[in-house]
Amino acid sequence: MLVYWEMTQACALACRHCRAEAVTKPQPGELNHEESRNLLRQIAAFDKPSPHLILTGGDPLKRADIFELIDEARALGLTVSITPSATGELTFEKLARLKEHGIESFGLSLDGSTAARHEAVRGVAGCYDWTLRALQDAAALGMPVQVNTLVSEETLDDLPAIYDLLVSQKVMRWSLFFLIAVGRGKMLQPISPERGEELMHWIYDLAKVAPFAIKTTEAPSYRRVALNRMRQSGMSSMDIRKTSVYRGFGIRDGHGIMFVSNQGDIYPAGFLPLPVGNVRKGNLIDVYRDSSIFRALHAPDQFKGKCGDCEYRSLCGGSRARAFAYTGDALASDPFCAYEPMVAQSHAEAAVSV
Repeated sequence: MLVYWEMTQACALACRHCRAEAVTKPQPGELNHEESRNLLRQIAAFDKPSPHLILTGGDPLKRADIFELIDEARALGLTVSITPSATGELTFEKLARLKEHGIESFGLSLDGSTAARHEAVRGVAGCYDWTLRALQDAAALGMPVQVNTLVSEETLDDLPAIYDLLVSQKVMRWSLFFLIAVGRGKMLQPISPERGEELMHWIYDLAKVAPFAIKTTEAPSYRRVALNRMRQSGMSSMDIRKTSVYRGFGIRDGHGIMFVSNQGDIYPAGFLPLPVGNVRKGNLIDVYRDSSIFRALHAPDQFKGKCGDCEYRSLCGGSRARAFAYTGDALASDPFCAYEPMVAQSHAEAAVSV
């Protein structure tokens, strides 16, 4: 279970694809300190093992009480990661302090292999060098880092060069985020389903030789590609169950994932801005278990169109965020997937059981 908390909208960057449409200063109505502590208690009340908390924004380091809240989360037994913005304020001392307070891993964004390409997306001169410095500082501190990279028409041809750059760094995981047209991301161009399918085969081949893990975000159809490639290579069901891809089967927006906005609104995911409650008035666990939209997102049999017909719907389910962005219906078909379901098959899904 992953709970993402957008601690603030404040951020010094001006990213072209920013989901949060971040601004330079905190916005009125952000959860105050006591409300934030109450949110942490709600997260810790989930069944064990407790959810993993990911602090995001904006830039979570813009919260004046960030270290107190990390301490509170750790005291409640939560594991915590953070995705700070790579600015001039993200110093070695700041990263060291985050480690001292119990942060388990960092998330950093790198959207270009050169300063010009990265900063064309991030909107601030100097943030390329700040990102590389933060990567090197995290390595010196022995802190795991996930690097997040946007996948869009603007970045697609640069992905091999970004990979080559990351090979020279100490990275735990490379997460390729397939563009969802929300927030300022509406200004960018998603890649076509056909190019997406080609890219997923490239990712699968690369993951076998990369010195770090590679994952996709908002592209659950990668699981179908990976499963079929594993089968074609002769892997047994037992071997498939040992893979990191298998461990992600069935997890999607609203199912194993929750998001809380800086205002306390509860969403199925950060890129699925469909508020179904607020932590000031309701309880996070009750919303996850009982709200109609979360219950529907837990049940792929309720999905519509190709995603509802697809024999891979339980392990994949399509991007619910992308379906919502394109149609206004979180249960609709994911327009990014090029696969045509074998609707004549039984919905018992024996063909994809592992």
